[in-house]
Amino acid sequence: MSVPMNVDNGTSSADAGGPSGSDLTSRARIRNAGLHQFATTGFAGTPLRAIASEAGVAIGLISHHFGSKDGLREAVEGWVVDQFAAAITGADSAAANSVADTAARDAAVARMLENNPLIVGYLRRELLEDSADRTLITRLARLSLQSVDSMRSGGVASTDRDRVDQVVTVMVRQLGRLFLQPLVDQVVDSFPTDERPTAKPELTITVRTPQD
Repeated sequence: MSVPMNVDNGTSSADAGGPSGSDLTSRARIRNAGLHQFATTGFAGTPLRAIASEAGVAIGLISHHFGSKDGLREAVEGWVVDQFAAAITGADSAAANSVADTAARDAAVARMLENNPLIVGYLRRELLEDSADRTLITRLARLSLQSVDSMRSGGVASTDRDRVDQVVTVMVRQLGRLFLQPLVDQVVDSFPTDERPTAKPELTITVRTPQD
């Protein structure tokens, strides 16, 4: 599955394994600062001046590169989708027949998310904020559909199941733990320290489709 990547590809912070701010173009620094601010403060609660300050640029450069705050969010979300696509492509590259199965793709996406905590934060914010624009989920659904179709064509996914059902299953399996694991952690943390289990329970997600 060949997916074009952004030229100025970099993670949102040094903590996420990306290049330092001085090594990036001003456009990439703004995009990364936008990801960080949107993930931690929310889109509605983030002023452009905070993004410009973090990126170390004049506020006018945001409009120059992205047109508006909405344009910056679109670029941030495009970069996030690129990271999912790159994880899938990497899994395919390591597969014997160039088409990875669902387990390998899920594992690759999980590693990517572990290495990019701000993507996790942004995804959580995207679902929690009251917004009519669910563009990121739509874009990820389209990417998942491409992934499902490639697995069906490659013989590693069933062609008998409904494609929409398969896409829902992929997305819930890959993203469900992201949103619900914090709830599990908070429940455990609500108990006194001496009553907590040695290791916190880890959530696993299974999607079952009712049979006709």
